[in-house]
Parts: sequence; C-alpha cells; structure tokens
Amino acid sequence: MSKRITIDPVTRIEGHLRMDVEVDGGAVKDAWSVGTMWRGIETILKGRDPRDAWVFTQRICGVCTTVHAIASVRSVENALGMEIPLNAQYIRNLLITSHALHDHIVHFYHLSALDWVDVVSALSADPAKAAAIAQSLSPWPGNSKEEMAAVKAKLAEFVKGGQLGIFANGYWGHPAMKLPPEVNLLAVAHYLQALDVQRKANQAVAILGGKTPHIQNLAVGGVANAINLDDASALNMSKLYMYKDLMDEVNAFVQQVYLPDVCAIGAMYADWLKYGAGVTNYLAVPDLPLDGAGTRFELPGGTIFDGNIESYKPIVSFKDDYFRKNVSESIAHSYYDGDWQRHPWDEETEPKLANFDPAKKYSWVKAPRFEGRPMQVGPLAQVLMGYAAGHEPTQRWGNQALGTASKLAGVKLTPAVLHSTPGRHLARAVRCAVLGEMALKHWQLLVENIAKGDTAIYTEPKFSDGEQRGFGFHEAPRGTLSHWIVIKKQKIANYQAVVPSTWNSSPRDAKGQRGPYEASVIGNPIADADKPLEVLRTVHSFDPCLSCAIHMVDVKGRRLSGVKVL
Repeated sequence: MSKRITIDPVTRIEGHLRMDVEVDGGAVKDAWSVGTMWRGIETILKGRDPRDAWVFTQRICGVCTTVHAIASVRSVENALGMEIPLNAQYIRNLLITSHALHDHIVHFYHLSALDWVDVVSALSADPAKAAAIAQSLSPWPGNSKEEMAAVKAKLAEFVKGGQLGIFANGYWGHPAMKLPPEVNLLAVAHYLQALDVQRKANQAVAILGGKTPHIQNLAVGGVANAINLDDASALNMSKLYMYKDLMDEVNAFVQQVYLPDVCAIGAMYADWLKYGAGVTNYLAVPDLPLDGAGTRFELPGGTIFDGNIESYKPIVSFKDDYFRKNVSESIAHSYYDGDWQRHPWDEETEPKLANFDPAKKYSWVKAPRFEGRPMQVGPLAQVLMGYAAGHEPTQRWGNQALGTASKLAGVKLTPAVLHSTPGRHLARAVRCAVLGEMALKHWQLLVENIAKGDTAIYTEPKFSDGEQRGFGFHEAPRGTLSHWIVIKKQKIANYQAVVPSTWNSSPRDAKGQRGPYEASVIGNPIADADKPLEVLRTVHSFDPCLSCAIHMVDVKGRRLSGVKVL
C-alpha cells in the first residue's frame, strides 16, 4: 500500500529542505525535493559596484562563505579579462583547501555520521575491544584504551544528566543500524575529537582570511594580504608557519582517522552500495590554479555522462567555452514567475509563491542543467574526474581507500561502487586527503615564490562603460559553484549564482527529469515509515546546503511560522 512521507525540515544540514517521498512495498517509489526558502541575493546585488559583490555573496550562507567570495571575484575578473598575481592565486588556493578540509570533517562527523552510528549502543561497548579495532586501522594517538574508556564514561554522564544535546533525538535502536557497540564507541570518540580538529582547519582559514566565517582578504584583482617578511603586521614566515603547523595536524587526522573511519563504516554497511546512485551524469570544474590566468590547474574538471568514465570530457580553463555555453536553469517547477529554461546571463529572479503542487510548482530551488541534462556535483564527481583524467593523487588515495574497504568487507571493491550513498562519503574522504596534500604543496609553492623576491598580490581592475559579461567557477566542498555577472556602465545589471546544492536538490525540469536528490532516494528501503532514516542517509550524503538564516516575516515584522527541529 502506497504511503506519502514528508520530512520537514530535514535537519543536520545548512538551510531549509523538505523531502516528500512515496513509499510502497517497503521502498521509495517516487520523491520530491523541496527548497522552502528564498533570499534574493541576486536582486540585492543589482546596481552595485562589481568589486563589492564578493562581500555580499558570502552572506548567501554562513558555512559556504569563502567559496562564494572566490567564485564572485573570479566572475568579475573573467568579465574584465584579468590575470592576477601568482602569490594571490596561491593564497586563494590555501584558503580553498583549508576551508574544504574544515567543511568535510564537519560534514562526516557532525552532520551525517549519526545516520549510521547508534550512540546509545556505545554505552555497552568494551573500550579495550574498541581500541583494538581502531589501532588495527591506524596509529592515531587518540585510539588508546584509556581514550575509549574516557569517552564511554563521558557519554554515560550525558545520559545520566539528560544533557544529550544533538544526541537526544536520533533514531537509536532503528532496525537499519547495524554497527557493533565497539565501532559505535570508536565513532563517538572520533566525533568528539573532530570538534577540535575542525577548529584548527578554521584557524588556518582565519590566518589568511582575516576572520572566518566571511573572510576579509579578497579583492577583484588579487588579495589584500600584504607580503613583508620583516613586518609583524603583514603576511610573514611566522604566520605562514602557523598555517602549515595547523594543516599538518589536520592532515594527520584526515589520513589516520577520517579516511579509515569512512572505509570501516562503509565496509560494515556494504549492502548500501546498491542504494543511492540516482543521477549518474557528473560535473566538476578544475581548481587550484597554477598560473595567474587560470589555464593550468592542480585538480581536473569535466563531465561524465551515464556513469561512463570513458565519456569524460575536460573543462580546461577559466574561459572554457564548453562550460560557458552549456549551463542553464529551468523554473518549470520552481516558485518563480514564468516557465523558462535559460542561460544564467539571461535569467531573471522574480519570486512568485504558489501552493505546493508536485505536478506544478513546488520548490524555491531552480533546476540547473548541463546540455539539458541533470548533473550530480560534489566530491564524487571530482574523484571520478580524477580517475578519468589520470590524476595521480586522486587515484592513489582512491585506490588506498578502496583497498582498505575491500579488506574489511572481504570482497574486492572497484571505483564502480562509488555510485552509491556510501560511495559519496568515501569520495569526500578521498578528496579530503587529496586537498590536505595540495594545501601543503601550495604552501611550499607560495613560500618559494616569495623567496624569489616576488611580493605582488594585486592588479588594478579596469572597467569600461559598455557591457561586460563574465563567469567564475570554483569546485566548492559540495561541488561545482558558478557565479555569472553582467556589468553595464560599471554597475551590476544581472547576477546569478548557480550553487552545488541547486544542481543536486533541483526539482524536476520541464521534461520531467528529476534532480539528484529526488533520483537517488528512489529504491531505498524503508524499514520504519515513522522513522525514515534511509531517506536521510542518502540525502545527507550530498551534504545539503540550502542556505542559512532565513526568516519569513510579514510587513509588521511578526513571525509567520516556526518549525521544531527533529
């Protein structure tokens, strides 16, 4: 018998998301992804100075701050045909990598692990056995028997005192939970340790960005980090070594804790490797540029269609025509005025709220398409591009992770298993290991360039009174992000941000093509319709970010509605 389940709001994400699923015979048969918010940053930007856009676009989100700043300045630089100094490129790369490391660690441990880890079960674990399991996976010093016993005792105090916090409303004892108590205890220990590690990654961002969230050091044309090795107030070797020391610590955690944990949990949920594939068209853009013009990159980008790595087509530069010509957005099922599918430069952002109707309009999210097709973006897309392009670090870390997971699962796993819910988690951990390595490499490149006597950080932008169009892309933690700008008479005439979670959470388009969230949950088993954990597992694997800090009020400032977080 068919049953409709509504999860509203989906929690442990950024922003406001609702998932409607139709369940029949114990499995999801259909789904609708519903963005329940609107901000209108595009409208706010009209008429402003293009050099200020990056400051505003950071406020799209309280988590995805640095990434919007980067994409925004790149869009203006693209419109003006600019190159930026090499030092500025390296400093931006260090911001990109450290921000992504922070984001990925937080996502796995603090936003999605509780879909797989039964915290209550950890209370019955043997600390010695938990430590033995952990020590068999890595030499991490936080894996001792004493550490496991201390965490178990702390968890018992939480329960006794009723101070469960985020652990209070989990689906503990759910029939889909299957980790042994010792692995659950190990995961809780690493959850708590990750709180400290993510802080160190954020400190690294603040050293270069001036603060975080919402960095202060970017500029159209470069960065504002004055380089003077003899000035304590400028970027000097002391600050650079502070950054490096923090990233060394973060890297150790990623390699010795995060990656092994994902391998272990994925292996113990090997039955889930057949769930969650959904849309197998993938899009990623190249990033970590190695020159001022954005023609050489550390990380590859491109497209893959129908899950076939052989179909890989690269995206090669910040001016890439293949990318520029093929991005569009549909509003056929979105709460905007009209029923069009347009290129971002030609879009309008005119809100028009209607009643929720799955057959008509049902989401504030637009539906991005590439060559008219839905695309999955995110770490999985980037890792697959790495395999397709022969990117050595991606292949090395990917093969190592698959080898570890294969050993634990007792069956050989190939990159094909990445097209799944656990596969997205494994790809994110692989990307994290790659980015950690790249952070230290680009730190060295920056230091060596400064040692040559190069201290340039900024090129003055030059505007004309005519029309200038540009786009800037960035491979953000959640996937391909692009900002599109039209400048007229030195002011912003149109601005559109096509963000990763717009690609992934998109509603259907005019052709009825589902977006990745909608497609990926179809087929998922549902053991308990009152506790749809299996839907959350797959949705959380994308690391949704529907934006933050949205408040709906009437003209008198009164609150219209409220939600209770589950």
